[in-house]
Amino acid sequence: MKTVFTRTEGLVDVPTHYCPGCTHGIIHRLIAESLQELDVLGRAVGIAPVGCAVFAYDYFNCDMQEAAHGRAPAVATGIKRTLPDSVVFTYQGDGDLAAIGTAETVHAAARGENITIIFVNNCIYGMTGGQMAPTTLVGQKTTTSPEGRSRQFQGSPLRICEMLATLDGPSFLERVTVNNPGNVRKAKKAIKTAFERQIAGKGFSLVEVLSTCPTNWGISPVKSLQWLEENMIPYYPLGNYKDTEA
Repeated sequence: MKTVFTRTEGLVDVPTHYCPGCTHGIIHRLIAESLQELDVLGRAVGIAPVGCAVFAYDYFNCDMQEAAHGRAPAVATGIKRTLPDSVVFTYQGDGDLAAIGTAETVHAAARGENITIIFVNNCIYGMTGGQMAPTTLVGQKTTTSPEGRSRQFQGSPLRICEMLATLDGPSFLERVTVNNPGNVRKAKKAIKTAFERQIAGKGFSLVEVLSTCPTNWGISPVKSLQWLEENMIPYYPLGNYKDTEA
């Protein structure tokens, strides 16, 4: 029988620790496939965050570096400037990137650092117990907003792509999701494009991936995909937000 689906060489053959229905595994594969297809696994360096993906260094088959909470873009900057021929990416959740790491993200983008950021947005703090994140939707209930996020008291959720698009530094910004096969293919294309821009020396690139968190949302994996479609995409529209090569 002909084999039509195999594990990418960009991932180590080990079980992951992610919850059932979480889409981190899909996103990992898209990154790994892109690095393999671009033939840069041997010079790729990934930066693992603090959050659900804190053990990402166990899964990617390339050099990895752990970063303190929120500091992945700063660590990536140091590695890229020291090893300019490397292909450096950070893998960060919304708490890591958009809360404690907001300054690092904004200033790396403003400087146009030649790094790639994969930003996983599931509207909640996943690893630490389901607290409200900067991306939590208005009305969404979390352990720290049991009555739902209030625009009056907590403000509106941050739209990272839209915010970074106002800066001159970024080369490529796109928001995607992996809630169905069609969107998975689009996400793969965006991630690969982001790496291509870095390889070509075009500067800062970021791909925001809308993801699910069935455990902390308190719903089934299937229903979480529907919740993402009905609630997240209307507030976080999919699409390209900046492309200097277009």
